[in-house]
Amino acid sequence: MVTARIITEAHKDDIRLRNRPFKLFGLLLPSYNNGKWDHTELLFPAENVTEMCFPDEEYDFAQMSETSVFVGAYDGDRCVGLAVLQQAFFRYMYLYDLKVDPDCRGQGVGKLLVESAKKEAVRQGYRGLYTQGQDNNLGACRFYLKTGFEIGGLDTRVYGGTAQEHKKDILFYCDAV
Repeated sequence: MVTARIITEAHKDDIRLRNRPFKLFGLLLPSYNNGKWDHTELLFPAENVTEMCFPDEEYDFAQMSETSVFVGAYDGDRCVGLAVLQQAFFRYMYLYDLKVDPDCRGQGVGKLLVESAKKEAVRQGYRGLYTQGQDNNLGACRFYLKTGFEIGGLDTRVYGGTAQEHKKDILFYCDAV
């Protein structure tokens, strides 16, 4: 059984859980009309499905622990998932990173991490969580919507001048109280 817990100094190496590839199989297309967010999906033809992997972060527990909280998902003693929460200047704590070992995806580990992250946000006086997902990471966008997040914004300029210039970030918010 997988359980979640705050990662302390004793298990600080667990925050270096490696990123693993994921499929890029479509786009989430948000729209804002009459004061309300909605969305549609555009699925890629099979021949256009690709795979992506984010570069590994070199998280430093000592450096980050004053402003960040690390929530680990554990199968026994093995860390199989990680949520990194960061303090924010408004009422939502920032879900900076969320990753699950590919062997454990689709088994509720991500949902467990989000639920634990919500509890930690409330414990620290926040109203809930916010995060962002690239519009072409449809799997992540679907996950956030399925776990209670709502679209709260769209950043169309964040990747300007980079190799990813065509991508957009979708902001997701989730109330925990």
